[in-house]
Amino acid sequence: MLEFMDYVQTAFHAQSRWNIDNSYAALTTTAQNLLDFRIPQGLRLHVSSLSSPSFATSYTLGSNGLVDGSLSFLYSSSGLSIASKSSDIRLEHLVRGYRRLQELQRPDELHWNEIWHQGKRIDRKDALLYGRLYLPGSTLEALYLRRISPTRMLRLSGVSDASLPNGGSALALLQNDYGKYSTEYLYSTDSALLGLRGLYNFGYDPRTLVSQQPQHSTRAPAHPWDHQSGRLSAGAEAYFSPINKSGGVSCGLRFTTLPTHTGFPYTMTLTVNPLMGNLSTTYAVQAGRYMALCSRFDFNVYSYESDVVVGVELWRRKQAAADVAWASKLVRPGWSKVVEDDVNGVLKAQMDDKGKVGLLWECRVKELLVSLGAGFDLKKRERMLGSVGIEVSYSS
Repeated sequence: MLEFMDYVQTAFHAQSRWNIDNSYAALTTTAQNLLDFRIPQGLRLHVSSLSSPSFATSYTLGSNGLVDGSLSFLYSSSGLSIASKSSDIRLEHLVRGYRRLQELQRPDELHWNEIWHQGKRIDRKDALLYGRLYLPGSTLEALYLRRISPTRMLRLSGVSDASLPNGGSALALLQNDYGKYSTEYLYSTDSALLGLRGLYNFGYDPRTLVSQQPQHSTRAPAHPWDHQSGRLSAGAEAYFSPINKSGGVSCGLRFTTLPTHTGFPYTMTLTVNPLMGNLSTTYAVQAGRYMALCSRFDFNVYSYESDVVVGVELWRRKQAAADVAWASKLVRPGWSKVVEDDVNGVLKAQMDDKGKVGLLWECRVKELLVSLGAGFDLKKRERMLGSVGIEVSYSS
């Protein structure tokens, strides 16, 4: 389940019209959400608040052998109009599950966001500042986001910890999203790492849209791929450290269905690391409105080692079908509102070929959000149960 600060950062991206899925780094996000979910460790309590549309705070207290915690603060120059009470936030906005990608959008024109007053521009570029202090170790991490232009975002992050080399590290990431394709340039002070990523989407080019205003956009003459029910994307990354004189490359493909697809939504990916000889394929399908399945197969061409992981995600409905049918009768034919089933819980499970099993139950209990998880190793008969934990979150 997303922590409150991650939920606010996601809202910042959405409000500033930044597509977090149009990136090579997000190529396998769907499979990671279904197979690599985090299992809580020990007992942890989160208390958060969005005191104003631009300022949020969060406090965490945990106990996993010893008492620890953290203090978090976040500021957004753009006021965020989002639900902040834990009882009001939809569970679908907090649980990372199967991701249904939308049609690509044309980037905003530069002049759309300009605000002039008495011959002077008074508009500001959206920015977000986040900081978190971990106790008792006094580790500090920080994040700064700034929308430089409608197609560009700057991301600066850093961590300060006496146990790290040079007392910490910083990462600068410049992201460019043109709809049809995206690029990323990164630099890390850790070993002076330099990196480049890119993602290209086959099909129509959203930049060919003809528009008078951002609220009223129409497409140019139809392209043969305009009405596709799926999208194929290809990307690659390369990085190099001049200090360690080492580097790496990887490339990947993703095919995912779009909202126009009439069958079950599904996503397939293939990633290859030629230097290490690693190959990974994933397949995820939303088999029903309340169920998703996923599998991943990893293989190394040098050692012939392989790994297989399968996972499932099941949502628990909040309302019975009869209640929804009764409620739908109250909706007039002319209304655009759609009555939908709500959910109040989700069960995630994954298992690999080594006999390791992970279970996670996330739900809402009155005003609280609860995550309960456990890990098992079926090959260890004497100590089959591994890590167990529970997290409780409340926000206002």
